[in-house]
Amino acid sequence: MFPDAKKNYTYEECKATADWLLVQTGVRPKVGIVCGSGLGGLADILKDQVVFNYEDIPDFPQSTVQGHAGRLVFGTLKGRPCVCMQGRFHLYEGYPVQKITLPIRIFKLLGVETVILTNAAGGLNQDFKVGDIMIMKDHLNMPGFAGNNPLVGPNDQRFGERFPCMSDAYDRELQQLAADVGQELGFGDFLKEGVYCVLGGPSFETIAECRMLHRLGADAVGMSTVHEVIVARHCGMRVFALSLITNQAVMDYDSRERANHEEVLETGKLRAEQLEKLVAAMVTRMEHNDDLI
Repeated sequence: MFPDAKKNYTYEECKATADWLLVQTGVRPKVGIVCGSGLGGLADILKDQVVFNYEDIPDFPQSTVQGHAGRLVFGTLKGRPCVCMQGRFHLYEGYPVQKITLPIRIFKLLGVETVILTNAAGGLNQDFKVGDIMIMKDHLNMPGFAGNNPLVGPNDQRFGERFPCMSDAYDRELQQLAADVGQELGFGDFLKEGVYCVLGGPSFETIAECRMLHRLGADAVGMSTVHEVIVARHCGMRVFALSLITNQAVMDYDSRERANHEEVLETGKLRAEQLEKLVAAMVTRMEHNDDLI
């Protein structure tokens, strides 16, 4: 069965799904977390969980990728009410970009004010190593260059303005908070910052493509996150994003290295605990510094 090809979702349709969820749980989340490939363990650290399978949520997409559990988990993290997506959606699954980002609009209507996104990415920066965690400071939206942007189509002012600014897409105070928390946790050796480039996938990048993206200023490359960031900012939510460098992009024609999804999932397992500690500590700091929410 092919994914739903419907392209635009109205405010009323998004609100109906959000209202359905709010009836099912007493949790009123202020923080929304999106887990990337192999990183769904972030949801497991939530307390007092209320769990929904994507297939049971009205009009919600369904994950089709290994390493994405396909569950929406409500609960508390260090006392802060949160909602966490265990598994996200991608262009390569056949979903239109508006469907991929539908959950972010639902986050907004649930009351979420800050979105934390994680992903698995290939390292283009030659100073990066497998297992490094990159704080995203900016992005390159390659599908957007071709007009595949989640904001294409009629704009509903109840979500946000027609032409949202993206020069401040990634919240600088949250980036600094992550850097500070990372140092305190002893993560300084593998905590980096950089620019993430999104491609459509599902094929991994050629050597020529990796070389081009690196020259354009990308430090890491993947197949997600950017569409969600655009919609989150359109909806007025603060955004923080992390990339786990799960493989080094191949940029040498003499190399025998080959990118593969199993390597992505394995690296996710190895760094899962540190990612959980970093995100949990950040949410704790947000709790004690409400101007960060």
